[in-house]
Amino acid sequence: MALLRAELGDRVDTSPDALAAVRADKSGHASDGTPLAVVHAASVSDVQAVMRIATATRTPVVPRGAGTGLAGGANTGGGEIALSLRGMDRLLEVRPDDLLAVVEPGIVNAELNALLEPHGVWWAPDPASRAISTVGGNIATGAGGLLCAKYGVVRDAVLGVDLVLADGRLMHLGHRSVKGVTGLDLTSLVIGSEGTLGVVVGATLKLRRLVEGERVTLTALFDGVRAAAVASAAVTASGVQPAIMELMDARCLAAVHRLLSLPEPPPGAAQLTIQTDGPVAAAEARTIAAVLTAAGGTVSVAADDAEGEELLAVRRSMHAAMESLGTTLIEDVSVPRSALPAMFDEIARIERKYGLVIPTVAHSGDGNLHPNFVFEGPDVPPIVWEAAEEVFRAALELGGTLTGEHGIGVLKRRWLADELGDDQWQLQREIARVFDPLGILNPGKVFAA
Repeated sequence: MALLRAELGDRVDTSPDALAAVRADKSGHASDGTPLAVVHAASVSDVQAVMRIATATRTPVVPRGAGTGLAGGANTGGGEIALSLRGMDRLLEVRPDDLLAVVEPGIVNAELNALLEPHGVWWAPDPASRAISTVGGNIATGAGGLLCAKYGVVRDAVLGVDLVLADGRLMHLGHRSVKGVTGLDLTSLVIGSEGTLGVVVGATLKLRRLVEGERVTLTALFDGVRAAAVASAAVTASGVQPAIMELMDARCLAAVHRLLSLPEPPPGAAQLTIQTDGPVAAAEARTIAAVLTAAGGTVSVAADDAEGEELLAVRRSMHAAMESLGTTLIEDVSVPRSALPAMFDEIARIERKYGLVIPTVAHSGDGNLHPNFVFEGPDVPPIVWEAAEEVFRAALELGGTLTGEHGIGVLKRRWLADELGDDQWQLQREIARVFDPLGILNPGKVFAA
């Protein structure tokens, strides 16, 4: 602690409130013990200093952004330093001609796009937490969001990262050019690595021109979630590419309507919310509406952008609605889009088997589902973990994955080898040791001991 204070002064915070805050994220899970300190980094040199001291003293370090993660990946426990990047929040460079921007990791996703808009460009990743999550956190978890059905995820929108290694060395990974295949793709390796390979202190982002034309938002109500999932697959099969396609089952929809004081939806009704954009948005919306109607949906089209945003606000309020019901474990699995109806069948089977209610929302445009387990008290009951494990295994059997965008963190590490297999799990462990031979970067996350 003396070394940190000597190097970083009042950027080292040991107040009880600060130490308590970094133990948890939005997952509801909290690490055991009391962290040593929170270091509020203001520069790359601050991060390098922390890592040099940590290496010299063999002290674990947990990189942290806004703490909006849902897998416990940035939670800091006893004897660990929380290295906060939230104060490094500058937009350093915008090049509309090259469609790139250089940012610090603490900049908030939505604030970045507000700064980019006057330049006629935007950064496409659009997590539901965009108003509060940082770009560095988006990169650490490999975040997705509502728009990724058409515009891709974080992995598709990062050209390079600046990475401080465990020993304090600064690496500039990636490139500023559209093409670049020199050597191994270490940038992609870092994206989604959850702070286990290094500390992201900067990023070169791949931008897009602002979308010209209009946006059309529509909803469709169905008698049940399986019917909505089948309709979603029909939209995908039609060849029309919506920018957003979100599915809420009946319990999710009812909970959000109560939270927002909206009229109660029809009993058992599930809802698809779809948005098209660009010069042919209206024509695409008409095609989609016809597909949904043929699939048994009752379709409503927003009159304008304002009403469209109100419809999307229903989907974006999902997390808050679940929190209003109790403690929530928000899970995250992905399956091939054609397997969505089968995955909802599996969730229904698991509900019946365990006597649980599992409200589920899905980014149905890309096959990413978020089953929610709501319970009382701070600890996840064993029956919930048993049911969640069946959800994970069902996703894997359908050709899917344990996590589409939240990451592994601590909550899913026990199942990681089930998806990867023992050989790949071991190979990934060995790669992490090359970056961090002492094991001081975010220990206990992603890989179970």
